[in-house]
Amino acid sequence: MALAARLWRFLPWGRRVFPGPWLSRGVAGSRGLCCTRRLRGSEVMGNLGAFKRSLLFSALPYLGFEAYQVFSQAAMVHATAKVFRVEEILEQADYLYESGETEKLYQLLTQYKESEDAELLWRLARASRDIAQLSGTSEEEKKLLVYEALEYAKRALEKNESSFAAHKWYAICISDVGDYEGIKAKIANAYIIKEHFEKAIELNPKDATSIHLMGIWCYTFAEMPWYQRRIAKVLFATPPSSTYEE
Repeated sequence: MALAARLWRFLPWGRRVFPGPWLSRGVAGSRGLCCTRRLRGSEVMGNLGAFKRSLLFSALPYLGFEAYQVFSQAAMVHATAKVFRVEEILEQADYLYESGETEKLYQLLTQYKESEDAELLWRLARASRDIAQLSGTSEEEKKLLVYEALEYAKRALEKNESSFAAHKWYAICISDVGDYEGIKAKIANAYIIKEHFEKAIELNPKDATSIHLMGIWCYTFAEMPWYQRRIAKVLFATPPSSTYEE
């Protein structure tokens, strides 16, 4: 409506410069005399009312565009604020992790366990695993936390497959779960673990932790005793293997 009012002021009738009540009705007779009549007030107001309605309808697309711009700008501001909020949480989380505040870190990140952000989720997986490793954590709680950590790592990977940290912590958490699922599951998971460590190294060749853990994986299967190799061959046609050179 405000836009329609502004447009109205810029039109000739809006500035009241129309000729007055005498309007040409048309040519009449062979002499070309102009036949005129005075319009009634209701006709003038009716015509103006119709014009205003027409102007209003023509202005609606512009009003819609203005509304679209306002909503778009509001959405951008909200998205930007959300990004800044996530970055602030990540900074706090990294500070607590470096400070060794494991419990505080876990309490902070569990507030955002429904997040869709991969960076938050893999950090939560790490924090859950770290809580599970504390001496004061009971065996029952430890098991719950290990599976909880795997779920967070899995979601982080689903949200961002280009995150080296998501691949790394997914591999670590799968390895932990193997302790509760028996030798067959542990050997089967070894293939998955290796795959994700290799992917983490590919995405970030400078990450020392991924390289170290890949080395541990190779060493574990390089020094596997003969009886374990035999069991592995019974369970799998081609069990995982490695060499000391690798």
